[in-house]
Amino acid sequence: MGAILILGVDPGLQRCGWGIVASEGLRLSHVAHGVVKPDVKLSLAERLALVIAGLEEVILAYKPHEASVEETFVNSNARAALALGQARGVTLAACARANLPVAEYAPATIKKALVGAGGADKTQVAFMVRRLLPTAGEMTADSADALAAALCHAAHAGMRRRTGS
Repeated sequence: MGAILILGVDPGLQRCGWGIVASEGLRLSHVAHGVVKPDVKLSLAERLALVIAGLEEVILAYKPHEASVEETFVNSNARAALALGQARGVTLAACARANLPVAEYAPATIKKALVGAGGADKTQVAFMVRRLLPTAGEMTADSADALAAALCHAAHAGMRRRTGS
């Protein structure tokens, strides 16, 4: 069996990070990463349309086999949580339209998979992403989070594939 390409997504309306990781057995390698950045001056509907179009472009270009999406972090700002939920919704829709199986992981699960602690901060996560994917080069916090989601999925899905569960 060849490498499994995993699309990781860190949903957002201002910056939607994405990253592609190849998982072959225990070997992980960087394929690509980036950020979809709709203009904040556009309407909500226009920004959502740009996020879904950007992700569909990535899916078409790299043809991933699976997707991993970070779950919404709920905070006290209901308006921000709602906007993030809408970005997550179009992310899931883009994956569904491409018939990609989608795994969803809580931020603490992703952090624990990479750093060993669910309360790790963004710099620790980015550091581990760079350590695990040294060829990735420069990346924003959003694309690092997306690559982290893909790496988390590779670890979880790889374990399921090896154990058959």
